Amino acid sequence: EIKALYIKVDGIYGYRRMTLNINRIFERNFNYKRIYRLMRVAGIQSVIRRKRKSYKRSVPQHVAENVLNREFTAERPNEKWATDVTEFKYGSSKKAYLSAILDLYDGSIVSYVLGHSNNNNLVFETLDQATKLLNGDKPLIHSDRGYQYTSHGFKRRLDKAEMAQSMSRVGRCIDNGPMESFWGTLKCEKYYLHKYNTFEDLLIAVEEYIHFYNHDRYQKRLNGLSPMEYRAKAA
Repeated sequence: EIKALYIKVDGIYGYRRMTLNINRIFERNFNYKRIYRLMRVAGIQSVIRRKRKSYKRSVPQHVAENVLNREFTAERPNEKWATDVTEFKYGSSKKAYLSAILDLYDGSIVSYVLGHSNNNNLVFETLDQATKLLNGDKPLIHSDRGYQYTSHGFKRRLDKAEMAQSMSRVGRCIDNGPMESFWGTLKCEKYYLHKYNTFEDLLIAVEEYIHFYNHDRYQKRLNGLSPMEYRAKAA
């Protein structure tokens, strides 16, 4: 069963996540040390690789304080959101940019947009998608100090939705740790494992992974549930 699951998820599971899944399948409580030993015997391990993220400076039009202050937990859905943009490469030398909003309550991806340019419209569309899902909630939204988030256009959208804004301090990427963690997970568990010849290939891969992440990727911090399962319990 471990080998079959390993093949199914393209080898992205290490022994901890494998333990969560095996325990769900068998409705047992196997110790992670046992799963680790069996994976060693089978000669399989996580294929995850990591890559550094690059940053670029910008001149802000509007700056907010670090209201979130690394308080990365929330008591209910749509209380605290985090957002960011990351870069992908496809084809021979083309680039694509993924903007996403993450709910700190359950780690779910609320909305995302993959585009050809890292511009205001990419971020604005992501925010517009997310705010359409709100039903009276007014989450705090946290970001870095990228030019899209410090723009007057982004601030106007937040004011219209009556949402408060929070920003990381200069040079402190850990202030937006949950988004950084998600980008690392997405790239290690999906992006780095394949090559993408076209934008459409990359888009399909991103859509597939985010659906998997939201609905089928069990997390220890969520009591062994996926983000959507954990969110459903709150509802």
